[in-house]
Amino acid sequence: QVQLAESGGGLVQAGGSLRLSCAASGGIFNQYAMGWFRQAPAKEREFVATISWSGRTTNYADSVKGRFTISRDNAKKTVYLQMNSLQPEDTAVYYCAQDRREYRAGTPTVLKSEAYWGQGTQVTVSS
Repeated sequence: QVQLAESGGGLVQAGGSLRLSCAASGGIFNQYAMGWFRQAPAKEREFVATISWSGRTTNYADSVKGRFTISRDNAKKTVYLQMNSLQPEDTAVYYCAQDRREYRAGTPTVLKSEAYWGQGTQVTVSS
């Protein structure tokens, strides 16, 4: 059974940076796309970024493009989200997810309904 554990959240002032990590255990990591999603109070969980199984292809939500960078280290079974120029609207619980479809080509995606999910880490950006 795959388990995902996020870390690195916290409180930061607007304009600041945070780096989230998501460590995977209990399964094969390097065959599957990984993603970051976030959920603000009273809002739906939304896509933030995804990365292909190889790490060569990434995809970002328009709201974070140019500010956030997703990366992965398959040897460490870890995916990262570097968040720069944070704004109050980035405040949310951030979740990592592992897709269950192996070795997919093209734009990396995570099928939310079938993915493995972590427990989330809170990111709060003060103005």
